[in-house]
Amino acid sequence: MTFVDTSAIYALADRKDPNHETAQQHLRQLLAEGEELLTHNYVLVEAISLVQSRLGAAPAVRLANSSSQFVIEWVSEELHREAVDRLAHTARRRLSLIDLTSFLVMRHRGVKSAFAFDEDFAREGFRLYETA
Repeated sequence: MTFVDTSAIYALADRKDPNHETAQQHLRQLLAEGEELLTHNYVLVEAISLVQSRLGAAPAVRLANSSSQFVIEWVSEELHREAVDRLAHTARRRLSLIDLTSFLVMRHRGVKSAFAFDEDFAREGFRLYETA
């Protein structure tokens, strides 16, 4: 199982994104390996909002309709509270509540690899997915 971050979802959606080609290669490889793609609903909301603001409503709706391709962890009240607590105690200003939630989901599920273009995943001790 590989965790999928907003940075990867957006790179897939936007042909002008500098990571678009790499994201497509990564996705093809992940699918060829039969890898399950995990994300959580906060990432989906963030990605859909970003796609809508930058690319328009139609691509955002396509993304929303295709979200069933992911194994989705629905953030519980308990998980939300845990992420907020970590946000309150983090010294790293750039870590968002969504990133902190992602790290918790990955740790809770034992996922070590992230399909992401956000180096914060590597700083947290996760492996950024790369094609073989």
